[in-house]
Amino acid sequence: MTLTVETLLQLAMANPINAEITARLPDLGVDQCMLTAGCLFQAVWNHQANLPAAQGVKDYDVFYFDTDVSYEAEDAVIRSAEALFRDLGVNVEVKNQARVHLWYAERFGRPYPQLHSAKQGVDRYLVAGTCIGLDIATGEVYAPYGLDDVEHGVLRINPLHAEPALFMHKAKSYQARWPWLKIVAPGSDQ
Repeated sequence: MTLTVETLLQLAMANPINAEITARLPDLGVDQCMLTAGCLFQAVWNHQANLPAAQGVKDYDVFYFDTDVSYEAEDAVIRSAEALFRDLGVNVEVKNQARVHLWYAERFGRPYPQLHSAKQGVDRYLVAGTCIGLDIATGEVYAPYGLDDVEHGVLRINPLHAEPALFMHKAKSYQARWPWLKIVAPGSDQ
């Protein structure tokens, strides 16, 4: 199988939760709205393992961008999303990428750069090939590192978020679920 954008979307939308969230997200009324992370790329690995598309998806990440960086504004969007998706029985994690830098250091003990778009949030995943988002307004897939790593099960560190210990922890957690995934050790030439 060659993993094209069309194939990725077909596999991801085989998860009925992804399809339903994607259909409802415009009702949230936020700018730069993206469905992102594991609910998309894990569908590819589940397909390769002959598992259901939704197998092991712990949450459904939604990024948006709003220059109102107040807690209250983001909380209002989170509450709207809870009401919008309540009947689905899954955890939909909604985050305003404009305000991540305000709380990240306190929660994770290290600084985080101020972002200027929702796409920049997708750019910062620990594993390069998992930097994938679906723009809800346009239907376009954003994958700054392409789809080859996901297709071929290659886990390599994201140079924009080069934290080797965190990367290895994340990569090993993926490999525990999909044993054929290949971890490219940070700093290796592969």
